[in-house]
Amino acid sequence: MVLVLKNHEMEQLLPYRELLGRLVEMMEVAFREYGNKVAVNRPRSRMYIPTQEPNTHYWFNNIAGIVPGFRAMALRIDSSLAREVQRDGKRREEYPGDYVGLVLLFDTDTCELLSIMDDHFHSPIRVAATSAVGSRFAARPDSKVMALFGSGEQARAQAVAFSLVHRLEQIRVYSPNADRRKNFAASIETDTECRVLPVDSAEEALRDADIVNASTNSSDPIFDGQLLEPGMHVTTIVGGDYRSKRDEIDRTACLRARTILVNTREQVEQDRQGNLYELLQEGRLRWEQLHELGDVVAGKVRLRQSPQDITLFKNNHGMGIQFAASARLIYEEAKKKGVGTQLPSELFLTKREGVWSP
Repeated sequence: MVLVLKNHEMEQLLPYRELLGRLVEMMEVAFREYGNKVAVNRPRSRMYIPTQEPNTHYWFNNIAGIVPGFRAMALRIDSSLAREVQRDGKRREEYPGDYVGLVLLFDTDTCELLSIMDDHFHSPIRVAATSAVGSRFAARPDSKVMALFGSGEQARAQAVAFSLVHRLEQIRVYSPNADRRKNFAASIETDTECRVLPVDSAEEALRDADIVNASTNSSDPIFDGQLLEPGMHVTTIVGGDYRSKRDEIDRTACLRARTILVNTREQVEQDRQGNLYELLQEGRLRWEQLHELGDVVAGKVRLRQSPQDITLFKNNHGMGIQFAASARLIYEEAKKKGVGTQLPSELFLTKREGVWSP
């Protein structure tokens, strides 16, 4: 049977902290296999066409990857509208209206389609698990204070994931809406198991922090890179692409980092991503300064040379191996608990008749 899972069904499978804890460990396995050239990933591909609405495009997105250790191949696809808007004095990317977002999970031993899942539930958790893996290898081991920018689903997932790999004592949250950041801070204290404080400015969030995490949908920088202090580890999740230059951190933050971590260099170049790509083109950064997460997890690269180094993880794009990890975890839990709608496998199988040739 093929298991169909909706967002609300996946939300009920596991306590949030347990879900992220298990996914962080699986994500580390996925990136280690990728760094050792066992897992396979294809660059994210996006297509846009203009619509009649101002600043709005039809958007199709696809991401694919295989993690043999999980016997999992995942394909993520999205059919949606994408719109750039101005909010709080900054450009932001929004996706108006209903859309189709799916993750297809295949078993690499049997070639079967195992599950068709909504993709929305996957995105915050697989991004956060990846960020947390990066921080495990790049942040100082004694990191205790986190500056968190954002107060949405991505920020929640990032806060919980980081609290699982670091002994955080305090998280300072800043986002432009005071009521929203206050309510958000109160809502995540239980899952992060540490004190969470809403603060009134980027400067207050950053002061004496060990870890800086930007988890917004802003297309423009949200703090001044000059405010970064020696020893900080910075994570940002906005990657952008060729259609729109997007970056939630500024050039100064990129240039002050002694080492820069990315998911893949190939995507930076293919999508001409934000400040990183421009600085590389100008010769102010070199490609050799960008290290891939898979190589770091596989032990091929050591990022932090000194406790005073500023390190930057540009968690710059979705990868199929991320979805292979999250989809396998969710599928196994749903199957165990009898959650989801079952469809006959025969609907998706093609019977071989004679010799098959592509």
